[in-house]
Amino acid sequence: MSSSTNAFNERMDATTPKYSKARYDEIVKEVSSYLKKLGYNPEKIPFVPISGFEGNNMIERSTNLDWISTRLEASELFRWGVEIGILKLGMVFTFGPSGLVIQVESVEMHHEALQEALPGDNVGFNVKNVAIKDLK
Repeated sequence: MSSSTNAFNERMDATTPKYSKARYDEIVKEVSSYLKKLGYNPEKIPFVPISGFEGNNMIERSTNLDWISTRLEASELFRWGVEIGILKLGMVFTFGPSGLVIQVESVEMHHEALQEALPGDNVGFNVKNVAIKDLK
């Protein structure tokens, strides 16, 4: 199993009352039970409450969800297909036209860690201290 699995509780703005910690805890319990049946250890999976509709805890920490301490801003997961060449752990490359330089922290395909990705592979890769919004 992947060590970088995360669970996001979407639509926290749609709970009653809005941003309810009680509803969040209920969802975590239900999803944890399901994840356990799939072979995951829910104790090692961070659950993050978000509201994509209202933008809470997406890019910046939200005061509406200040009861949670987990926030995944240290790394970002990018998903791309490898067209040519090889993508390896530790590789450093530059995104154009922004000139942003990143280092590949992990590579995975179908929740399995890889040392490298080859042409034709659809993979996810993690980098630290970079957000997708910084690539614009």
